[in-house]
Amino acid sequence: MRIALIHALRHSPPPIEAAFARLWPEARLMNLLDDSLSADLARDGSLTPAMTERFLTLARYAVGTGVQGILFTCSAFGPCIEAVQREFSQIPVLKPNEAMIEEAAAAGTRIGLLASFAPSLQSMPREFPSGITLETQVAEGALDALNRGDGAEHDRLAAEASKALAGCDAIALGQFSLASAAPLVAAATGKPVLTTPDSAVRKLRGLLRA
Repeated sequence: MRIALIHALRHSPPPIEAAFARLWPEARLMNLLDDSLSADLARDGSLTPAMTERFLTLARYAVGTGVQGILFTCSAFGPCIEAVQREFSQIPVLKPNEAMIEEAAAAGTRIGLLASFAPSLQSMPREFPSGITLETQVAEGALDALNRGDGAEHDRLAAEASKALAGCDAIALGQFSLASAAPLVAAATGKPVLTTPDSAVRKLRGLLRA
């Protein structure tokens, strides 16, 4: 079973690979990375048709290698991924957050959404179902710390920012790269913490084993 992992942030591969190793070690993974996508989105401030076409190009390449499923790992590109889902409906194509959002909706009606990449909070809220009250928070400086190679500071800043969400039923971490902060976020808030890598692997495994 070959699964394509398509990334727009260079920090995304390790947490999702770790989740597969824990939850579905039999899967064979291929990684496609274009970290200029996240840089271009931060520069332009909005998604463009050209970005959507780049996502389609990456997906077409992956499908051409014979993959049985595709998982995107950057949460800021929902509409681009939806275009891929429409073109490749014959295989599972997952947004990075959809499995976590399903689990979050089952955890309560007030969900805290923590992101380290601010544009994610522009596209992600519309993916949550009606009836969910969403509180959002950016972990300022956390992604910069990760870019410097300071994982401990990244996790500390994420946990500190998450305290603003302590009144929620559960905390959803909006980037794959935030998964490492989950234990500190749980300690800081006292609430259940959902991570995109674990949720995504559980859903994809279930779809492809069905």
